[in-house]
Amino acid sequence: MDDYATQLGLIEDDEIVLDEAALCLALLDHEGTQLPEYHRLLDAVATRLDLVGDDAHSARQQAEALSQVLFDEFGFVGDQASYDDPANADLIRVLDRRRGLPVSLSILYIAAARRMGWIAEALDVPGHVLVLIGNEAAPTIIDPFRGGCLVSEQQLAALVAAHTVGMPPAVRHVAAMANRAILVRLLLNQATRAKQAGKGRRALELYNRMTMIAPSHGPAWWERARLELDEGDTAAARHSLTAMLEVTREPDLRSKITQTLDALIAI
Repeated sequence: MDDYATQLGLIEDDEIVLDEAALCLALLDHEGTQLPEYHRLLDAVATRLDLVGDDAHSARQQAEALSQVLFDEFGFVGDQASYDDPANADLIRVLDRRRGLPVSLSILYIAAARRMGWIAEALDVPGHVLVLIGNEAAPTIIDPFRGGCLVSEQQLAALVAAHTVGMPPAVRHVAAMANRAILVRLLLNQATRAKQAGKGRRALELYNRMTMIAPSHGPAWWERARLELDEGDTAAARHSLTAMLEVTREPDLRSKITQTLDALIAI
């Protein structure tokens, strides 16, 4: 499965099948687990959506069909009771429990919609992930964490404002996320919780996966290097910083990386 993670880092972003990729990443933590039962569950969702959404032509109709199938019928919803449970960012456990984080549930909604040939994107909302259905001319936004409920423009604006207090206007926007960025966000949720729990080696393992699936994601290389230093592996940290230098173009950041590398050479 490590080979699969490496392959993810090499293929084009639009070739990534989100739920399949997330399942394979989760399998790295579930040795011996068989994926066919999870594929059957995803197939069952697709079969129901094909029936329920057969006449869904508008974005709103498609959004309502997704909510009916994934929330009403299959029971997928946000885990508000134990939000920080790492299982909420592990797609195998999400499928087992029918509970998850905004990003993991968004993966299920987006993948199901795309199998129908519908347009679906993850929206990177500060502190949250929403799903946009349809094109820019007439989109519908839904919240998979809250059962796929519709999100109005006013609600979206309020959500953004609540998480960007004091930030400059330039960052007060919502952007669609690339497939690889969604997977990084999924792993980042697990890594952050591992660090908070004092599990440095587990966090390092997850950052290692991030750099495998998204080799051009500089922040993951930086955090990986920091954790490698915590483990006393200076050579590995130098390797990670060198890799980060290769994908970083911002002059000030390149200078910071170079200075850090020079300091490590002296160790």
